[in-house]
Amino acid sequence: MAPSANGQTVGRRLPVESAFTRVEDARHRLPRLFGRRDLVVLGLGVMIGSGIFSISGVQAANVAGPAVILSFVIAAIVCVLAAACYAELSSTIPVSGSAYTFSYVTFGEMWAWLVGWALVLELVTAAAIVARVWSAYFLATLDGFGVTLPSGVAQFFGPEAKVNLVAPLLLLVLTALIVTGTKLSSRVLTVVVIAKVAVILLVVIVGAAHVSMSNYHPFVPPARAAPATASPTLLGWILDSSFGSFGTMGIFTAASTIVFAYIGFDLIATASEDARSPRKTVPQGMLLGVGAVTILYIAMAVVLVGMRPYGKLGGAAPVSEALAAVGVGWAAKVVNLGALLALMTVIMVVLIAQSRVLFNMGRDGLLPKSLGRVSRVYSSPARAAAFAGLAALALTLYPKVLELEELLVIGALFCFAFCAVGVLTLRRSEPNLERGFRVPMVPLIPLLSLAATVWLMLNLKTSTWTKFGVWMVIGIAIYALYGRWHSRLANEDSWDFDLGDTDPGTGGLQAIRPDPDRELRAIRTPPDQQHPPKPTRGKHMRN
Repeated sequence: MAPSANGQTVGRRLPVESAFTRVEDARHRLPRLFGRRDLVVLGLGVMIGSGIFSISGVQAANVAGPAVILSFVIAAIVCVLAAACYAELSSTIPVSGSAYTFSYVTFGEMWAWLVGWALVLELVTAAAIVARVWSAYFLATLDGFGVTLPSGVAQFFGPEAKVNLVAPLLLLVLTALIVTGTKLSSRVLTVVVIAKVAVILLVVIVGAAHVSMSNYHPFVPPARAAPATASPTLLGWILDSSFGSFGTMGIFTAASTIVFAYIGFDLIATASEDARSPRKTVPQGMLLGVGAVTILYIAMAVVLVGMRPYGKLGGAAPVSEALAAVGVGWAAKVVNLGALLALMTVIMVVLIAQSRVLFNMGRDGLLPKSLGRVSRVYSSPARAAAFAGLAALALTLYPKVLELEELLVIGALFCFAFCAVGVLTLRRSEPNLERGFRVPMVPLIPLLSLAATVWLMLNLKTSTWTKFGVWMVIGIAIYALYGRWHSRLANEDSWDFDLGDTDPGTGGLQAIRPDPDRELRAIRTPPDQQHPPKPTRGKHMRN
């Protein structure tokens, strides 16, 4: 294998200058379409979804009781800490790929691959699960308007159906929308996000009039022993103790799953390459999005638990069922429509983020280079988007896909931990690098973020850890057999460059910062100050 620019193999790191040059000088780059408002919409589009319309009721009924409100607060604190770390890294390295790219620059290629592989798990699982949940609200919406499907047809529509036809069809439509271009999907996303925020405000206002204080008692139900067949949490396995559900530990167990509801701010970082002035707009979009969704989630949880006894909130559509139970049937119909829109935008944003991660990994050679191409017709990473959609479609065909919910949570928390450590590492290794946002009280905030993330990971089931371990072992095997040998850093002298890609080496690159409003760029030093690169030209140059 040819040596990389820094003389390493598995531990090779992507130089910061090279990361910028590959974006600014490459022909295969993404058009900058998103402003701050668009990024906030992107975050709300994925964060306001099944977390508020489904998970809140299920966790209240089965794990935490009315104290699920505290679970939302705990999950919000963890995500605010993580969002601060993401904001600094994304303002320092505003390149698509999110935690994958941050890890490539900070820790090296092998760790970046593992983080990217965890992101793939998180995103493909999220799209598949939410598509199934969407099918449940689709049935509830039809029932609300008096449309009853024949049993022979309805059996293919439910979220737990062995053969679900609605979820794959939805994924096909949304994948086509993402493939044909970000600008169109962004406009659709803005309209839908406005609609579903209005629906949530309607639920909070209408539901508040039907809150019964008796439903909040007991606020923390007595702890219950876990069934003998239940998988214990990792913390319970370590301490040789089964915490079961409810009680104090039930609050933290529910918080570990409810993190899923906040996942979305991290996906804004995957759109850094699509954003205008990403050093400012990406951190602002993250922090504003997390703040807005935290207020909406806690208000919704308070009203939901107050409307109906927590033991009855475990249905397929808990919010609309609670409204119907208190006699506000018309609002239940509106909620079902809002949930359809909300879950649809979640899938759309997840597919956009997945396409950006695959695009970046393909551009770096860790996955086939064809994924790292921008379509000349649609100005989007069409191949990466199509692959992301088809992977989610294949997974949603799995009848028990809803049981994989914790897998996407552990994938997200794994990336949160790397970003917390990454802030500290990059502050030490690149103290003079330009940062559009700086985490306050370093190292306290990153260390708190790391500790909170690890704590929530310990409260996930051992079966989830086992599946995650298997997934990572598969990822290591793929890297050893393919990524390590096809990496761009390992083969820069022979890389097939496209017209306009002027990055055949990294040794002679240096950053310039002529204007704080301009993007960070990398330029070459004069030829007499470095070894001239080998004269290589790619097929596009020859054409």
